[in-house]
Amino acid sequence: MEIGKFLKKYLTITAASLIFGVGISLFIDPNNLAPGGASGLSIILSRLFPIETGTMFLLINIPILILGAWKFGVKFILSTLYATFAVSASTNLFQQLPPLTTQPLLGAVFGGVLVAAGVGYVLRAGATTGGTDIIVKCLRLKKPHLKTGTIFLAVDSIIIGIGGIVFGNVEAVLYSVISAVVTSYVLDMILYGRDEAKLVYIISNCSAAITERILKELNIGVTHLSGTGAYKGEEKKVIFCVVRKQIAHKVEEIVKQEDGSAFMIITSATEIYGEGYKSYFGEKL
Repeated sequence: MEIGKFLKKYLTITAASLIFGVGISLFIDPNNLAPGGASGLSIILSRLFPIETGTMFLLINIPILILGAWKFGVKFILSTLYATFAVSASTNLFQQLPPLTTQPLLGAVFGGVLVAAGVGYVLRAGATTGGTDIIVKCLRLKKPHLKTGTIFLAVDSIIIGIGGIVFGNVEAVLYSVISAVVTSYVLDMILYGRDEAKLVYIISNCSAAITERILKELNIGVTHLSGTGAYKGEEKKVIFCVVRKQIAHKVEEIVKQEDGSAFMIITSATEIYGEGYKSYFGEKL
């Protein structure tokens, strides 16, 4: 790895870990929230034992990191090891400051956003913050039929439930759920962006003219599919394209202008990989 890329990677992990620490220490922890994951478990255990949350986070992750190194190799774990130490240190550092809010709802929302930002940029740098990420990867090796989301939901639900018992407060459970949902949503936004794209199929006798205008005026890719009308057995050229939500109406206008009787299907696309959208197929847990 080039020295520039190496420095950029670890500076990103450091900055992301600081953001993570702010979210935990100044928003989530002081409001007695435990929104799943290793961080939530750390908060719970810090109430049961006289150990700082950041230190507890590190202690929880040590056996998990050893498991990860055994299953996936030392190379996989090095940057994660650094991220874990950085998160632990930053959490303890910011815990010395007074909380920025003592309102559980504000703590859940803003803490969730900051934790998601921290985790997201650590992942984008090619590392993880350890914890349940590694556990889920290991479980998937043994039980590939289990869905990742199901495993995460089960683990987080258990931790949130335990938090409610320890804190003796049903509201803490509800606020923790809010924080977990916010974290999940923001994390997806950071990792994948908002595709907000439309999938368009157009069947028209003027396919050549429509295709030319889409290519020139909207500068988006078009694919021609071959189809056959079942009723008359006629060969049809189907125009297929994916467009950003903001310009989908322009495709409709072009089709209406060129062929008012064209058959057109427009539907939402939830995940798109390729030029202009997600730049690579990231490994899914």
